[in-house]
Amino acid sequence: MAKFRKKKLEAQFELNTASMPDIIFMLLFFFMVTTTMREVSLFVKLKAPEAYEIQKLQKASPVSYIYVGKPTQPALFGTDDRFQCNDQFKDIDEIAGWAIQERQILPEEQKNKMTVALKVNEETRMGLVTDIKQELRKAQAYKINYTTRRKGK
Repeated sequence: MAKFRKKKLEAQFELNTASMPDIIFMLLFFFMVTTTMREVSLFVKLKAPEAYEIQKLQKASPVSYIYVGKPTQPALFGTDDRFQCNDQFKDIDEIAGWAIQERQILPEEQKNKMTVALKVNEETRMGLVTDIKQELRKAQAYKINYTTRRKGK
């Protein structure tokens, strides 16, 4: 007859997972603190022009953004340069009304400090930027900032 051998029990080491929830919550908290949410979904392609002299805007003043460039979805929005204010495309004649509406949202003490920042693609014609500036003058939005990127030396 055959003999049956008893297998030796090998010592198995288990991984201690007691601290795993602590590590997961620590990572979750880290990413929640360091991540910033995008406020506006861009519908235009932007590559800011380069400049040597750059100054940052003061955080104390309220800033409203106008994005100008070619649409990211040309089949839906065409191939011409478009104006995006917040999350909507606007025509040139709607920009003054948008600027007035943006100013009305602000508290009374900040209405005169409102700055309009133009984020314009580097290939956009300057005539469109001039048209935007003319419309902003109609809305008495005289503080205009051009967003650029630092030119490498």
